[in-house]
Formats: sequence, structure tokens, C-alpha cells
Amino acid sequence: MARVKKPAPAPQSTECPTCKGSGEVARTVRVGRKHRVVGQQVGLCLTCLGSGEAPTD
Repeated sequence: MARVKKPAPAPQSTECPTCKGSGEVARTVRVGRKHRVVGQQVGLCLTCLGSGEAPTD
């Protein structure tokens, strides 16, 4: 009788420390000659490229 191997468990993914798993980061928007802050906009996290998972490198 042949033994059936169980598949190895999938590695646990950890969330990105920069975006905390959301894949998005807030960027400050500045306007005018004095660079006044007028608000924030959402941008793609460059550490994980929007996946929300920590890079394995």
C-alpha cells in the first residue's frame, strides 16, 4: 500500500511594515509657492507594490 503524502502547509505571509497590509499609503499634497499643505491623497505602496505582503528579499 502506497503512502499518501500530505501537502506542505503554505508559508505564512506577513504584512508589509510600511502600509500595514493595506497596499496603500497616504501622501501629503502641497500647493503654491510656499508649499502649503492642502490634504492627503492615497498612493500605491512602493515597498510591496500594493500586494500588502512583506517582500521576501
